Amino acid sequence: MPLDTPGAGQHELVFLDPLDPDAPGAGWQALCDAAIDRNPFFSPGFLCPLLENMGRGSVRLVVVRDRVRGRWLVAAPVGRRRLGLALATSATWSTDYSPLGTPLIHPDAGDDALRCFFEACAGHGGVFAMSYLPLHSKSAQRLIAAVPGRTRVVARSARASHGSGGNGAAQLAAADSGKRRKEMRRLLRRLGDHGKTRFSSHQGADAIEAFEAFLHLEAGGWKGRTGTALLNAPQTAAFARGVVANMSRGDGVRIDQLRVGEELVAALVLFQDRGRVFSWKIAFDEAYARYSPGGQIALQAFRTNLASPGFTGADSLAVPGHTMIGPLWRGRMETGTLLYARGTFGGLLRTLCVADLKLKQAARRAARSLKRRLTG
Repeated sequence: MPLDTPGAGQHELVFLDPLDPDAPGAGWQALCDAAIDRNPFFSPGFLCPLLENMGRGSVRLVVVRDRVRGRWLVAAPVGRRRLGLALATSATWSTDYSPLGTPLIHPDAGDDALRCFFEACAGHGGVFAMSYLPLHSKSAQRLIAAVPGRTRVVARSARASHGSGGNGAAQLAAADSGKRRKEMRRLLRRLGDHGKTRFSSHQGADAIEAFEAFLHLEAGGWKGRTGTALLNAPQTAAFARGVVANMSRGDGVRIDQLRVGEELVAALVLFQDRGRVFSWKIAFDEAYARYSPGGQIALQAFRTNLASPGFTGADSLAVPGHTMIGPLWRGRMETGTLLYARGTFGGLLRTLCVADLKLKQAARRAARSLKRRLTG
């Protein structure tokens, strides 16, 4: 149900509770299917289980739609959160479970629709943030061009990815060549001493059963011991199971496995959206760590992606500089936080937000440096 319906001219602006049973799910899913850049984390199949189980807070789905036809043109979940150490502002609802902040933008959305979206999200505070925005995407280019001079990109970083076609094949050849190729194949043969090795991919209904195996594999490792595995808390388990159940319809999730005999030693959960692949969760049996099972499954997923019909590219979603995935998925996707400011007060607040983000980044670097010294 719309919470507010301001707007003028050809566009209508609405604020929806994503969990309201009366929310127009058909319009939401239609925009997901048509959006110029894929973002499965802003789809009802992912966002609703997330908010149901992990706390909905003040999150609303901000929608700009065609006043006459009712077609959704722009949408994203938005709430208030701290970007840095202290200041809270309006922001797209990207989390550690969903590190992709690209709004859903219809190809027919004009600059006026994007400006309407920015204004609505900035609200009375005058500042709006989009974290984890791929900076070279069509969406980022459209958003920045629609409001010239009002945006600033901060917190830039680059995470592992890989391309498709000839570009992807060249990246795979670079990752799986020379000493690394020999070593990975030697380790796979050594792993075979414990039983016949077998890679497999599971989609549709099979993915639900494969995901249960993944959950138990993850819980049996270091994440289980530190309390960060999905099975460690009822709400995270319910959220993840709900997401996989939703996305398994229509082959939106794929789970790649590596087995030794009947024993699962590595698994990778990936989301698939119209040719785009997002690597979500990985787990492996630490008893076989010497054989690099995580690297083996990541390389196999790379090969599977390239062989998939209609594949256009893959995003690892991994933290920048990830020691396992970075050397294997050789592409790099630059992301950043796009800050929009409206008016003089908004500009001042944006400056404070930038300083706050820089303090947070400096604190993280100091913490990593201290950890290296203590463990080195």
